[in-house]
Amino acid sequence: MTHEPPTVIVDIYAARVETGATPGAIRLWLHRGQLAHHGYDHAGRARVDLHELKALIAAKAKAA
Repeated sequence: MTHEPPTVIVDIYAARVETGATPGAIRLWLHRGQLAHHGYDHAGRARVDLHELKALIAAKAKAA
């Protein structure tokens, strides 16, 4: 049995602080459907699941 980490929804600028991924790269992954979009915050910034983003970054690093 696998345990998934809890969902942590953050805006793309908070995601940048946590992962180092640029907001432009995150927007591109959202546009390509590689990352699920979780709406917008009060300032109109896209929101993503931090754990999903970290998994995507890890998968891209492993593939490189």
